[in-house]
Formats: sequence, structure tokens, C-alpha cells
Amino acid sequence: MKEGLITGIDGRARCWWPGDDAEYLAYHDHEWGHPVANDIQLFEKICLEGFQAGLSWLTILRKRQKFRAAFDDFQFETVARYTTADVDRLLQDAGIVRHRRKIESTINNAQRACDLVDEWGSLASYFWQYEPAERPKRCDYASLSQLSKTPESSALSKDLKKRGWSFIGPTTAYAFMQAMGLVNDHLEGCHSRQLVEAKRNLFERP
Repeated sequence: MKEGLITGIDGRARCWWPGDDAEYLAYHDHEWGHPVANDIQLFEKICLEGFQAGLSWLTILRKRQKFRAAFDDFQFETVARYTTADVDRLLQDAGIVRHRRKIESTINNAQRACDLVDEWGSLASYFWQYEPAERPKRCDYASLSQLSKTPESSALSKDLKKRGWSFIGPTTAYAFMQAMGLVNDHLEGCHSRQLVEAKRNLFERP
């Protein structure tokens, strides 16, 4: 077994990071790295990555349904109209991460997302311009475990910050790119890698 791969009870090899948690394994198999062009999903993910700061993704994943209920399913045009009363409501919601700056950031970023749609037609059109033109020939544990940001994620972070977005540093931007399929960082030998690559090859870029 190659370094960084684990074998599940189903006998399939997978990336190391979901461990043996059933919810995390389902996320790895069916979501992470699959290319996404849906604006609501893109907005949700970039917001939840911001909430993750200082926490594990599994913590956020387990709260995702509560987040969706609290933030109107991340319909950013709706979230953009939230008021201080909504901030107070969210700070009382034990189902989410009750962090004032992160909550206020989500509302701010929803407003900025509306601006992006006005300019680009969709969030997908904007985000997918940062898909790397080329990827390293190898995607192994030694390389990926040390990779926290890329020139593309740094450029995305820099541009979003210039546009007024918050809680979106280069590392957060790269985690977003990995999850939304702008790159395929399933390890070589992971059973999901070829499936994701096939989906990326068929995916119509916005």
C-alpha cells in the first residue's frame, strides 16, 4: 500500500484524511474533488471553509445541515440582506459555530458574491478562471501533505480580498479549490482519483 492510502472495510484504497469516519468517507467518495459549477454550492463551500478556520473540516461537515438551515441554504442573495437581528439570531444558534466575525463575514461575502454575479454572470465563471493550466505529474502523499497553497490559490485569495471578501486566505482558497474540483488532489492509487478525473474531463467549464 502506498504511503498516504488507507484500505476501507469495502477493500477500496482511499486518501488517508477521512480515516474511518462514515460521514467523512462519504464526503471523500462522493463530493470532494468532484467539479462543481453550481453557484449556491460554491458559495456554501467558501463560507464553510471560512468557518473551519481553527477547526477541523469534520467538525463543520457534521454541522453542515444546521448551517444550511441557519443561513437559508446559502442563497447568497438572501444572506446579503441579513441585518444585525440576523447576526444576533445566529449567535444564539447552538447548531453552528457561533463566531461573530465569521458570521458577519458570511453576510459580507454574500453581498460581494452578488457583485461578482453582476460582473461575471455567475460565481462559477469567476472561480473557474483560477483552475490551474497544468498540474504536477505526480499526486502522492509526500507532495500533497506539504501543499497548503498554490500560485492560483494565492491569486484567488488576493483578488477576493481586493473585492472586499474576508476569511479567505491562500490556504482557505486552496482547500476550496480542492473540494470543488478545480484540481484533482485524490492521491494516486485512491479509487476516487480516476472517477474524479473522468468527471473533470467531461465537465463543461463555465
